[in-house]
Amino acid sequence: MSPLRVVIAEDAVILREGLAHLLGLRGHEVVAGVGDAAALHAAVAEHRPDVAVIDIRMPPTHTDEGLHAAIELRRERPELGVLLFSQYVETRYAAELLASSPAGVGYLLKERVSDLDDFVDALTRVAAGGTALDPEVVGQLLAASRPGRGLTALTPREREVLTLMAEGRTNAAIAASLVVTERAVEKHVANIFTKLGLTATGSDHRRVLAVLRYLDAS
Repeated sequence: MSPLRVVIAEDAVILREGLAHLLGLRGHEVVAGVGDAAALHAAVAEHRPDVAVIDIRMPPTHTDEGLHAAIELRRERPELGVLLFSQYVETRYAAELLASSPAGVGYLLKERVSDLDDFVDALTRVAAGGTALDPEVVGQLLAASRPGRGLTALTPREREVLTLMAEGRTNAAIAASLVVTERAVEKHVANIFTKLGLTATGSDHRRVLAVLRYLDAS
């Protein structure tokens, strides 16, 4: 795994420095650590990182500055991986962030990350253009979503598979979670793509597009 260049946007200094230290121990380079959205924009422009770890609530109002900054950064630099790392789930703007440019977005809850390997794996996946969504985030997004565009055609098992896809799980991980074979998962995933009308291309990121259909809150 190639070292990542990371920017951390977190106003809690101890957490910010702790993350930087831990990522450094894993061979990644934290090129900047900042405490507000304005400094985040400046750091990304200066250092051009592979991925940014962003808290949602930052100064001055501690509401959703980080999330708005993430949306703006993705519009300006769609190649930038964005991993939201927060105590809170903001369903409306999280769905907007996913819809703006689906590949390379993650959303993890601080209190639910107990293993550094899992965090680094999620960060690496996001930097590579994948997704990493906490199950609690997925659950709240689903609760806020409405049925749409072929989802009613999915079987209960296919919806289970799609939920696990939204969490960023691989086919092997989905198979282990559902106690089925990987071949069975592959068949379910293929059926999901067919029912949602997602044709095979090299650039559409069909797994992420399928997730977006499921989390469509517009």
